Amino acid sequence: MRTAEASLNRLSADQDTSADTDDAADPAWDSPAPLARDERVDAERILPDNLVREASSLIGGPAGAHAVIGRSRHLTPLRVLFALALCGLALGWFGKASCLQQAPADDGSASRPGAEMRLDWDDQRQFTNLCYSDVISLYGAERLNIGALPYRDFWFQEDARGQTIKRYMEYPVLTGMFMYGAAQLTRGWVWAEENWGVPGALDVVLFFTIVALGLALFWLVTIWATALTARTRMWAVWLAALSPLVFVHAFTNFDTIATAAVAVALLAWSRDRPWIAGVAIGVGAAAKLYPALLLVVLGALCLRSGRVREFGATAAAALTAWLLVNLPILIPYPTGWWEFFRFNGDRSADADTIYRILADTLGFTWNINHLNALSVGLTVLVLVAVALIGLCAPFRPRVAQLAFLAVAGFLLVNKVWSPQYSLWLVPLAVLAIPHTRLLLTWMTIDALIWIPRMGLFLDQERRWLPDQWFTTAVVLRGLIVIVLCAVVIWQIWHPKDDLVRAGNDGRWYDDPAGGVLDGAPDHIRLRLPSRRVRRRTEDEVAEPVSAGCR
Repeated sequence: MRTAEASLNRLSADQDTSADTDDAADPAWDSPAPLARDERVDAERILPDNLVREASSLIGGPAGAHAVIGRSRHLTPLRVLFALALCGLALGWFGKASCLQQAPADDGSASRPGAEMRLDWDDQRQFTNLCYSDVISLYGAERLNIGALPYRDFWFQEDARGQTIKRYMEYPVLTGMFMYGAAQLTRGWVWAEENWGVPGALDVVLFFTIVALGLALFWLVTIWATALTARTRMWAVWLAALSPLVFVHAFTNFDTIATAAVAVALLAWSRDRPWIAGVAIGVGAAAKLYPALLLVVLGALCLRSGRVREFGATAAAALTAWLLVNLPILIPYPTGWWEFFRFNGDRSADADTIYRILADTLGFTWNINHLNALSVGLTVLVLVAVALIGLCAPFRPRVAQLAFLAVAGFLLVNKVWSPQYSLWLVPLAVLAIPHTRLLLTWMTIDALIWIPRMGLFLDQERRWLPDQWFTTAVVLRGLIVIVLCAVVIWQIWHPKDDLVRAGNDGRWYDDPAGGVLDGAPDHIRLRLPSRRVRRRTEDEVAEPVSAGCR
């Protein structure tokens, strides 16, 4: 059979021939349908890796070595990724559905028609069925079920020391107002049910459903922006779409809002839109603080490349966007706005962190001031180390590489690592680390931590695993994340081993997501202390660069 390349060459040579000439052509060239007038192909796209190629046997097998890529009008890679992401989100929904079960209220009216219903979390269903979600719990805990306005309305609650304190919404402004908006839509749906007879359910179930739809849209934005940022390696984003962490944590909390903001920021930066990138970072920081870590990454890389003006635009846009979101709450309700910082300052080490493991193993209790100082100090050291890597590496790191190191390092030394925080790393890891099996191993282990973690909340007679299983899983997860960081650092110092930089036909890329940094020469670079190490790494860089750097 003739190759697609030969067919295209023949088509180009014969495109001006008449119809009767085509009829007399060699039957070997006949096509069952008219050939497209647009003969362009995507010669730069990287085909899916071996793991996907093996799985593709279910739908006809992998593309051949001479297949024409980029000609499909309907089954495009982005649409396939959306379909895969919807499958992953559907699995995530069904994983939480068990916690949405309803039961008659315990008032002796179960046998009467129209009996009042309640959420069925009997016998610790939310933990035994592994379906717990903060979204459900926070609906009542944050007084959203009674129409409380976040940051203005408060309630009283006992803290861990038995003291009664005044409590407000504990989440950043954008997340808190997203919750409030979903709660208002829930109240509207309940009203429509009572007055118009539309199908309904418990208000908490309606609230979760509305929130889940919003979170799903944010995750689709994450997939869209990450795929476009990946450029020639777009297919690699399938791992984010079908990540086991999405199955477990897409609807555990509100973190997909921030992942969407980070993904859009990276996409805007890769398209030379620093202002838009800054706005996305500022909006993301108003939902979760971690998107602000991108400013450290971009600052180091822009300083090295002399692109200080572009970084200044990004930082200014980020600060402006963050203020525009926060000031409408900060000015009238400063105490409620500060609750997020107060709550995080007063909370103890999370069970998923190295600090809690050390305390439980050595048998001591952290002084909260010492714990905060240690956590903040180590975070600063991590960010300084990331900046130094960006400034000292023999060849400028890719944006995604430094972003992954910054977020992963922050999680490793932070005193809180809630299970859903691992979602932050998923899109960054896909862009930074081109090793599918390694990433899939980490994601699977990280997702499985949910099983022993839910066991921690069970009554003693119900626990299915000893607490040591959870500790072992957390330590293993931490070690794997450290391995991922080591792989990134190795490929920063040995760019010829970085598959993201390797294109088809021996082409070599600088940074597909670099934007103004892509192909920019160094303006400032801190030299390595060892001349021998510096010379060896620079020689390794020279070979792929001389082969052709875009």
